[in-house]
Amino acid sequence: MAAALRADFSQIPVIAIDGPAASGKGTVAQRVAAVLGFHYLDSGSLYRLVGYSALMHGTAWSDEAVLGKLAATLPAEFRGTDILLSGEVVTELIRSEACSNAASRVAAVPSVRAALLNWQRKCRLPPGLVTDGRDMGSVVFPDAALKIFLTASTEARAERRYKQLKEKGINANLLILLRDLAERDTRDASRSLAPLHQCPEAHLLDTTEMAVVDAVDQVIDWFRRLVPCNK
Repeated sequence: MAAALRADFSQIPVIAIDGPAASGKGTVAQRVAAVLGFHYLDSGSLYRLVGYSALMHGTAWSDEAVLGKLAATLPAEFRGTDILLSGEVVTELIRSEACSNAASRVAAVPSVRAALLNWQRKCRLPPGLVTDGRDMGSVVFPDAALKIFLTASTEARAERRYKQLKEKGINANLLILLRDLAERDTRDASRSLAPLHQCPEAHLLDTTEMAVVDAVDQVIDWFRRLVPCNK
């Protein structure tokens, strides 16, 4: 019976979209999920929640034991587009640059990644899942039906982040954002555990000069070519 359950579980299609910060993968993933009627997992929000918790508790980035415990006991809840931590809506709070950098730091901690791995895999539910992150295709869902590495130039990503922050009424400096993104790219790509990289079998999608709707159409086209029954 257990083997049969695993076999059924493996038949649930997953579209794994990995890429650097501010590349637009979250927006693309959400829209693809909506078109296909699939579930959506923003894996980065989990690391942001752990990073936010660490900041609130004053936890040192070197304290792996405490960081791992925070991840293992994360009182997170997702209600539609709202993200809650201990019953408090923190959707916007965890989108700050401070939380973005905190997420990158805790993502390099083995105990944190181990604690969140099963959490993420439990999101694989019928009829399918679209997920974005750094290691969705390489580690979390290595058997994903479609793997994509979505990227854009550092300049384009910094400009997008700047526009997003300004639209939310948050002060931002484009040069500082550019520097922070470059530093985060280096940190994410050079960490020893689940580094950011393009899987050999992943489709490269550069959105530097591509509209969101075109990126979404491309992902759906690739998926339907691989899984023809999903029309």
